[in-house]
Amino acid sequence: MEPTTLTTDRLVLRPFRPADEEEVHAAAQDPDIQRWTQVPSPYERTHAHTFVNEIVPTGWREDTAYPFAVRLRAADGEGGADAEGPLVAAIGVHLHTAESTEVGYWAVKEHRGNGYMTEAVLAVARWVFTELGIVRLEWRAEVGNAGSRAVAEKAGFRVEGLLRAGILQRGTARDCWIGALLPEDLDLTPSLPYLPAAGR
Repeated sequence: MEPTTLTTDRLVLRPFRPADEEEVHAAAQDPDIQRWTQVPSPYERTHAHTFVNEIVPTGWREDTAYPFAVRLRAADGEGGADAEGPLVAAIGVHLHTAESTEVGYWAVKEHRGNGYMTEAVLAVARWVFTELGIVRLEWRAEVGNAGSRAVAEKAGFRVEGLLRAGILQRGTARDCWIGALLPEDLDLTPSLPYLPAAGR
C-alpha cells in the first residue's frame, strides 16, 4: 500500500521516516514502553535505525503492517506547510490474517494524559474500516497494562475477555486482555453484513 498520512484536529499521523530515528530511540528508553510493549529491551540506537529504515517501509510495501508516527500539528503559520510538532506517540496496524487485524500503540511519556493516543486510535480505526474494508479491529494488552486498556475503552473497544498465554513477551507466554472495535461502534457502514449471535 502507498504510505498514507492521516490528520485530526491536533495530530498528524504519517509513516515513520529516517529522520524520526532520534526521537524513537529517546522515547523507547522509557521503562514502561519496554515493560508493556514488544520493543527490544534494552533499546539501542540500532533498533531505532532498523525500525524506521527497514521495518516500517517493509510493512507498508508488503501490506503486513502500517506503522504511523503520531506528531502534534504545527500551529498555524509556524514553520511552513510541512512543519510538524514533536513525536507524541506511535501506532501501528498489523494484518495477521484476513480475520485478524490488530492495533498496537505507545505514547511518549511526556505527552501522556492529553488524549492524544485515543485521538490517534480513533483516526486509525476509521481509516482501516473505510479505506481497507477491515471488519474487526482487535486490541490486546498484557493483563496489568491499565494505560493501554484505558485508551482502548475510551476509543470504544469492547473488552471481550482474557486470553491465557495470549502474548509472547521476551520468551515468556503471558495472559492478555482482548477487545475489539467494529465499524458499527463508530457509526460507520461495515464492509460485510454482521449477524451477531443475539440476532439469530
